[in-house]
Order: sequence, then C-alpha cells, then structure tokens
Amino acid sequence: MANEAAETVGLDLASNGSSANYSSALATITSLFFMLGFITCMNDILIPHLKAIFSLNYAQAMLVQFCFRLAYLLVSLPAGRIVGKLGYKKGIIIGLTTAGIGCLAFFPAASLGVYAIFLLALFILASGFTFLQVSANPYVTVLGKPETASSRLTLTQAFDSLGTTVAPYLGSLLILSFAVLPAGQLQKMTPHQLSLYKLAEARSVQIPYVGLAVILFIIAGVFAVLKLPDIKTNRDPAAGEGYDSLHKSAWGYRHLYLGAIGIFVYVGAEASIGSFLVNYFGSHSILSMPASEAGKFVAFYWGGAMIGRFVGSGLQRRIEPAKMLAFNAAVAILLVVISMLSTGYVAMWSILMVGLFNSVMFPTIFALSVHGLGKHTSQASGILCMAIVGGAIIPVIQGIIADNIGIKHAFFIPVICYLYIGYYGLKGRVPSFKNSPARS
Repeated sequence: MANEAAETVGLDLASNGSSANYSSALATITSLFFMLGFITCMNDILIPHLKAIFSLNYAQAMLVQFCFRLAYLLVSLPAGRIVGKLGYKKGIIIGLTTAGIGCLAFFPAASLGVYAIFLLALFILASGFTFLQVSANPYVTVLGKPETASSRLTLTQAFDSLGTTVAPYLGSLLILSFAVLPAGQLQKMTPHQLSLYKLAEARSVQIPYVGLAVILFIIAGVFAVLKLPDIKTNRDPAAGEGYDSLHKSAWGYRHLYLGAIGIFVYVGAEASIGSFLVNYFGSHSILSMPASEAGKFVAFYWGGAMIGRFVGSGLQRRIEPAKMLAFNAAVAILLVVISMLSTGYVAMWSILMVGLFNSVMFPTIFALSVHGLGKHTSQASGILCMAIVGGAIIPVIQGIIADNIGIKHAFFIPVICYLYIGYYGLKGRVPSFKNSPARS
C-alpha cells in the first residue's frame, strides 16, 4: 500500500530532471512513518497505566509526554546539524538505532519498578525519533515539486496515522488488560506487598517494548543497505523556487519561526487530547468507561487523522493547503467546545472527531514553513522539530489545570492552540518580505 501511494505522488517528480527513483524512496520513508506513529501513540496507553500503578496525579502522569517531547527541544538543533553533514539516510539510521535503545531501556525500568527510569527510557526513545523527524520530513518535501510538498508530506504522514490507529487497540490488549487494583485495596497493602504489586504491573510493558526494539533495529539494518537518492537542499538557481539567499540562517524567515510556533501548539493540542482521552471517557461526567475499554476508543481519534490525511493529500492538489489548514482549525475548535458543553456519547464522539481535522495540520504547517528555504532546509527542520516540545509542555499545563478545575474544563487549552493554527493558515505562513513567492 505504501508503495502504491508513493508511486501516486511520484508521478510529478520527473520534472526536476533527476534519474533517481523517487517513488521507491517515498515508499521506504512512508513505511518508516508507520513506526513513528505507532510507538508515539503508545504513550496514550502508557500514561493511564503508569498513573494507576504509581498513584500519580494528572500533572505527574503528563511527565510521560513531557520527557518524551523534551527530547525534541534538546536534540533537534544538534540533529539538524548532524543530518546536514551526514545526509538524510545516516540521520535515519542513527534515529532508528537510538529509538531501539530507548525501547530496550523499558526492560530495566519495569524490572526495578521506578517511574523515573521509565521517563529516562522515553527520553532516549524520543531522541531517536527526533533524528527521524529531522531527517524524514524535509526529505519528503524535497523529493518532488515544491508546490506539491504539502500533499506529499500529508500522504506519507497518513501512514504515521495508521500506526497511531493500530497502537491504542494493541496497547490496550497488551498493557491495559492487566487489571489495576482500586486505590482502597492498594492502601491496605504492606510496603513490601505494594512493591511486589507495582513490579508485576510494571513488567506488563516489557515484552511489547522489547519487541518494538527488535523491529527498530531490523529496520535500521534495512536502511543501511538501501540505496536512497542523495538529495541536496541547495536549490537549483534555474528553478526560481527559493529565496534562501536573503538571510544567513533559517531564523531570518518569519514564516518559519511563526510556523515553529504553529508546530508547538499543534503537537501540544494533539498530545493533550490524546493523553486525556482514556481518563476523560472514564470520568463520571462522560461515560464512566473502564480504562481497558476506553483505550480502544482512542483508535478512533488517531484513525480519523489517518483518514483525513489520505483524503487531504488529494484535496491539497485542488485546494490551497493554507486555506484547508485554517478551515480544519476552525472545525477542531467547534468540536472541542461541543465536547466541553455536552456529556455522554456526544461529548465522546465530538472530541474523537477532532482527530479527523487534525490530520493535515502537522504536514501542512511543516511544508509551508520550509517552503523556499533551500540550503537552510536542514536547519529549518531542526527548528520545527524542536517545536514538537509543545507536546511536552502543553499536556502538563492542561494536567495542572485539570487537577484544579476538572478534566472537562481543561480542554479550553487545545481551543487556544487551534486559534493560533487558524491564524497561521490565514496570515502567518505568508513570507514578510516583498516580491517573494508567497504561494503554498
């Protein structure tokens, strides 16, 4: 399926005069996005599991997202420099290997039953993913015409969403199916009994994450022997598509740093909603749904994003991507507000439908932000991936608010995020200098 999709977008790649097989390269990168989505979305299952085992409040539980996304803040710029020197392929191999080591670290974390070690393992895992994001996203944008970059990246990220759709269901079966005892029973245990109980529950994550580590190492080996097109980020002067000579670094471009803010708030909103779904559906004001059951419904949130990306990839060839971005942000705001003002299944399905309209946001903001940056693309990618730290900060903020005013009312945070995304689609994505190619 990935190969067929890549061939579809590969039809317009021959115009740059390269003899490289871009369709095969896109198929390979597309398959990689599946693993990115799958493992990232496992956090949504890991959060309620660790929250119950270690008796965490919402803010403490959101440290899972904080440590995971913090890696993007700390590692993205160094990763951008390394990828700029070594190339996209080696950056991908480094990322896969590091992520595999992070997954392996779940074994000692679970054996010791220490929450802090889980957080360290997540940081290592996310550091590898940072390299993958810095390498893979810009690689897709330069594998073809600039005007179809949003469509191309949206399509490849649809397979990221396929991974996020599968992960909640499998994660619920493998992890949340282990019943966690009520707080009252835990309080009756002796310290020794409680310690043994936490160890037993924590170890339920060992097999899934060690299995993921093996898969990541295998994929890294596959990439090591693959021949991928060597695409340079320096623009072709005859193409007239770039304006990378106007500033000495990517930081000089307004549409880039405003786009970085857009990535920050988008990933924050997406992660906040996904992270709270299991507990949200389990609250008395919604459905009082058991965690093992609620975790399966999270798949609809990420499945909506998958469907939206497949559909959006085609629509972006007919509708200006920036306008679609603004429209989707407006609908997402409406759906979150409906969920906040309602109860039961209306509240549940309205918040799940936000995933459908999240779909094109990340790839569209990314493609609009790097448009025309040519030789600055690797640095720009590092800046944008650094902004993924929004997924660390915003869920914690929402967690603190949820602890104080309730989980439902705390959803006003994603509403603010989507308001900014709408602004970026309408105004922020336009380069600030005159006589510049402002189209998307």
